[in-house]
Amino acid sequence: MNTVALDIEVYSNYFLVMLKDASKTAYFEMYPGKELEAPRLRSLLSKLRVVSFNGNHYDMPLLNAALNGESCAKIKAYSDQIILNDKKYWQLNLEAPDVDHIDLIEVAPGLTGLKTYAGRMGARKMQDLPIAPDASISPSQRAQLREYCVNDLDNTLLLFDSLRPQISLRERLSEQYGQDLRSKSDAQIAEAVIKAEVERLTQDKVGKPTTQLGRTFKYKAPAFLARTETVAFVESCEFMVAESGQPKCAALERHVVNGYRMGVGGLHSTESEVSHVIDDDEFLIERDVASYYPSIILVCGLYPPMLGETFLDVYRDIYDRRLAAKASGDKVTADTLKISLNGTFGKLGSKYSCLYSPDLLIQVTLTGQLALLQLIGEVEQAGAKVVSANTDGIVIRGCKRVYADVQAAIASWENATGFVTEEAAYKALHSRDVNSYVAIKPDGQVKVKGAYATTTLSKSPANEICTIAAIEWLRNGTSVEKTIRACKDIRQFCTVRAVRGGAVHRGQEIGKVVRWYRSIAGEVITYKSNGNRVPKSEQATPVMQLPDELPDDIDYVWYVAESASILNDVGIFKLF
Repeated sequence: MNTVALDIEVYSNYFLVMLKDASKTAYFEMYPGKELEAPRLRSLLSKLRVVSFNGNHYDMPLLNAALNGESCAKIKAYSDQIILNDKKYWQLNLEAPDVDHIDLIEVAPGLTGLKTYAGRMGARKMQDLPIAPDASISPSQRAQLREYCVNDLDNTLLLFDSLRPQISLRERLSEQYGQDLRSKSDAQIAEAVIKAEVERLTQDKVGKPTTQLGRTFKYKAPAFLARTETVAFVESCEFMVAESGQPKCAALERHVVNGYRMGVGGLHSTESEVSHVIDDDEFLIERDVASYYPSIILVCGLYPPMLGETFLDVYRDIYDRRLAAKASGDKVTADTLKISLNGTFGKLGSKYSCLYSPDLLIQVTLTGQLALLQLIGEVEQAGAKVVSANTDGIVIRGCKRVYADVQAAIASWENATGFVTEEAAYKALHSRDVNSYVAIKPDGQVKVKGAYATTTLSKSPANEICTIAAIEWLRNGTSVEKTIRACKDIRQFCTVRAVRGGAVHRGQEIGKVVRWYRSIAGEVITYKSNGNRVPKSEQATPVMQLPDELPDDIDYVWYVAESASILNDVGIFKLF
């Protein structure tokens, strides 16, 4: 079945539906004097697989209203209720049409807007709605809206291509569980799959979660944790369920143990601007706990109250099948099952989910932190130094003569807790802080995190060439200026940023998501609302549409200095 992107534009006197695949575009309009060709559109939609961005909650219900004969003015009223008044389509008695449809908004990471994703994907053109949503559309403006809609459809297709592996996994899960999971996030899939399996095994419907606002509770440490002062302190903390549904405890959020900061979310070491480069007599290794949160759930026998102990049978079956698939090299199956394992934790703090259990969430995260603190203590007793720790792993530096003792300490911890760790060796670790670092492996490969990670759907670009140049210097000693000047891809010089209320450059509005590079002839970008400077946009030249050739006004001196700043941030000083 052919796959097309779908988008609509809604005005009080104009309604547009546009469909596009890689080579063809079709559009249907409604305005005074022209009715929507509903029978032809229905026939076309019945033969296609449709992808959209936020279509489940906006495009598809409004499209159905149009197919059922509603006027432009009525559809615009529905649209305003959804956008301006935060109404859900079902509250307006709207329904989606019977169409083979995939909504990408939940599948994509981060829950941001299509235009931000476009910037992250390096889309050729980024454009805001060219005509105010409350305008009355003249005949000459219809072509302008069609052109704008085509660009949104191009970016929707680009996003669909970027998400093909995730869509494929969801299609497999949909076949396995007999329900359409293609438009769901990992956490939503976990909830749907586990709920279905529990209901199948118990032959009973899972109920809705109970309201826990204001409820208080305490953490109870499992028996395998040593009875330390820290464990006693954590057990004394009182947690309260906030209005958001999340558990809170101010005392814990301020608690630091030997340089490690605890909290509801996870353990973090507090190092900053530091580099570790080992010599021939040393080792530098990272030990991550495999499937840490799922392992804690199973080892401790934790289950959400709405699902009962049957949850553990379902969850362990998924866990065991994933391990078997991973061991046999069946990556597709392993990745598919991983969605249900890891996505479960994401729903423990959701007050709308049948998996909701704020005390279980605390049991998981605090057990993880306390167990890591115990591992850190045992490793350091063996004669090595833990130089970093974060949520599910630690980085250890030591002399090779104590390596065997460290391994024995880790094995003893694994045996006591039931957890399994995986090791990665490094020859250098350069950290701005615990969440942003560059680790260099013995074979020259790098692992990057946080600010130094490459641009993905989860991370907007910000002068990526500077990070690339800094990493090349750290890895190979290549001059940062040589790396930067050798780059011919304008996207690596760009920053993409959402600007609330819209951005202005040289007196012209350029959009609410802007892309620019640093130019010797550039000028500052400001907020439309107050004229304040958009951060780091001095000497900016917007590139809302990518040029065919590399601009000749790139401020190379600034990019070199920015790379030097990155190296300074990881403890490498006086380079230039």
